[in-house]
Amino acid sequence: MAVIRPFKALRPSKETAASVAALPYDVYSRQEAREKVKGDSLSFLRIDRPETQFPEGYDIYAPEVYQKADEMLRSMEEQGVFVQDEKPCYYIYELTMEGRAQTGLVAASSVDDYMNEVIRKHENTRKEKEEDRINHVNVCSAQTGPIFLAYRAREEVRNLISRCKSQSPEVDFVSEDGIGHRVWVISSEEDICALTEAFASMEHTYIADGHHRAASAVNVSLKRREATPGYTGEEEFNYFLSVLFPDDELLILDYNRVLKDLKGMTEQELLDRIAAVCEIEKAPESPWHPVEKGEMGFYLGGCWYRLTAKKEYMLEDPVEALDVAFLQREILKPIWGIQDPKSDNRIDFVGGIRGLEELERRCATDCAAAFSMYPTSIGELFAVADAGLLMPPKSTWFEPKLRSGLFIHKIER
Repeated sequence: MAVIRPFKALRPSKETAASVAALPYDVYSRQEAREKVKGDSLSFLRIDRPETQFPEGYDIYAPEVYQKADEMLRSMEEQGVFVQDEKPCYYIYELTMEGRAQTGLVAASSVDDYMNEVIRKHENTRKEKEEDRINHVNVCSAQTGPIFLAYRAREEVRNLISRCKSQSPEVDFVSEDGIGHRVWVISSEEDICALTEAFASMEHTYIADGHHRAASAVNVSLKRREATPGYTGEEEFNYFLSVLFPDDELLILDYNRVLKDLKGMTEQELLDRIAAVCEIEKAPESPWHPVEKGEMGFYLGGCWYRLTAKKEYMLEDPVEALDVAFLQREILKPIWGIQDPKSDNRIDFVGGIRGLEELERRCATDCAAAFSMYPTSIGELFAVADAGLLMPPKSTWFEPKLRSGLFIHKIER
């Protein structure tokens, strides 16, 4: 059973929500974050990336950097920018992109569910990235970035949330990237109990995005348990900030690949090598976005090709059956010699939100070839997680991105 519960969210006022809300801390480089917050006293990115408040070159992991995040958060609460709800509530968070809406339930999810695999994962985490968020959560005594969870859609949950959305939203704004954001508060005990019970009947929820934030929240929880003799399990640090979305409302975009060189081959030699595992034809249009699983676009020498994986090279394993796994196994490793795409500097990754024109631009500047991918499906993600396996790096790109700063979960009341 999936354990969720309401919590007393620390939230920006209606007047400041649009100015406070910020994209996740990890979508920005250090320089981009510094430029983004310049002259902005409200953006939550200042708290998520507190190194922006220090001179360039300052150690971003220094203790005083995390202390600065805590100071800014407390200051904004004292100024009334953030106000904590008086009673535990659930919240509805709706995001609309290009006329398409997805509606999540904001709740505190159980750390024990993460540990006993009721909450399932599909990605490994890196220790250095974990340590950064562990320090941030620990010093601030608050989780500031929500973990994006998915669940198999349930009609009773959809109906409950739809009914709660019939009221006027507490927050309603469009961010600078054109994404609509609306928030409702669920304070009725009857509705809270119904939602809690509905999730309790679910076997699993799944991390869609935010594996490092989730792992960090769990790590802090375990530290707090050690420091709290006789802890009951009811303490706030036993839960983490999450937004849960039904699988049928989620949008996963392609996660494309660009290659820095042709490994010393001519264009024809490269095409001949790829032809051993794929059917190759000139793409019907330019640029070419794959229209079904097992198909890829390939950009080489200013021309787009359609690649279709030969059936004998497609595997049944939940991970190896992924298009990104086929590309790595049958093309990038044997032809380019790329053993580890996470560490090889000859490959780069381009999120689908940037469009295929970005692949062409990269090939005109610093790259030699590109692959456009058919998006991994949420069903494939569930299958990998259910098998206890891990996806290859850069397999999924979810849009729209959840904003940080709209909901903060204090882990000490």
